[in-house]
Amino acid sequence: MKKLYQAMLQYLEQGDSFVQATILSQSGSAPRTAGAKMIILPDQSILGTIGGGLVEAKVQELAGEVFQTKQAVIKDFNLTGQEAGQMDMICGGRLKVLVEYMNAANQQLVTVYQALLEAMERRQRAVLVTPLNDDGKQTFLLHGDGSLTGAFTGPKEWLEELIKLPGRYPQVIELGEQSFLAEPVSTSGTVYIFGAGHVSQKLALVTSLVGFRTVVLDDRQEFANRERFPTADEVVVLADFGQACSNLDIDQDSYLVIVTRGHAHDKTVLAQALKTKARYIGMIGSKKKRDTVYRALQQEGHSLEALQRVYCPIGLEIGAETPEEIAVSITAELIKVRAGES
Repeated sequence: MKKLYQAMLQYLEQGDSFVQATILSQSGSAPRTAGAKMIILPDQSILGTIGGGLVEAKVQELAGEVFQTKQAVIKDFNLTGQEAGQMDMICGGRLKVLVEYMNAANQQLVTVYQALLEAMERRQRAVLVTPLNDDGKQTFLLHGDGSLTGAFTGPKEWLEELIKLPGRYPQVIELGEQSFLAEPVSTSGTVYIFGAGHVSQKLALVTSLVGFRTVVLDDRQEFANRERFPTADEVVVLADFGQACSNLDIDQDSYLVIVTRGHAHDKTVLAQALKTKARYIGMIGSKKKRDTVYRALQQEGHSLEALQRVYCPIGLEIGAETPEEIAVSITAELIKVRAGES
């Protein structure tokens, strides 16, 4: 998707308008999910795909009209029977596609896409918002800190709802009598791995492979180093675990994995983690260990409600035993939470 956004910005900056097609919703066995995009140029050539076959041909045809009218169109496709066969689909599905004119003369649009690419480069949370039923309003970028690139004149409460959008995939959001296409940008998330042992070593590799920004933290330089964690985005040597969460930018796109070398350090880190807004807090260990740590934290004033946020034993139950299998189990749970399914 990043390459497609880069191409869009390049066209806009050089003054070349184009038509953008975006899947708003999908059901059945339609070949692409919501958020899939395609650029159609004036010569009918395309970049990206929304599934190929008959749908793309019809959207290209519709794009010719949009180039003329410069008005956005939302089109429903019911891919059943013969149409499904023409797309090599076993059974039918439905697609709703937004086809819109991207005007290079609109400087606000250029600025929005510049800010979008900058947010992606910095891995900052943002949501690209396109009003769907109000021709007077334009696409804007809502940043994770609540600031805007572009203009929005609606209620502040609507912005608060849009920035809380769960998961990684676009959604059509109904607010009042308005509809908005909200597309999360740079929401892969940051995994903070506390502890640099064997499980952490394998975990950092797998989390990097599935798109998480990965930060490893430990108080032992001989463990927390670039040689042991070549794929990590950052390796931090702590003075001690007592300040493990200090100076970390932990927010709702943060995932905290506690896999230190002992119960005492796990408890120390967990006490700090409970005070954060992290989307995920997981601690390795058995139910017996969990209960021991929880009792100690409750005696220190932490509530049972706060402790119920914690995933422990950590990871999905797949019978994992080796460090590699445990890493897969934990990463699978992280993916599930990131997708908004847990």
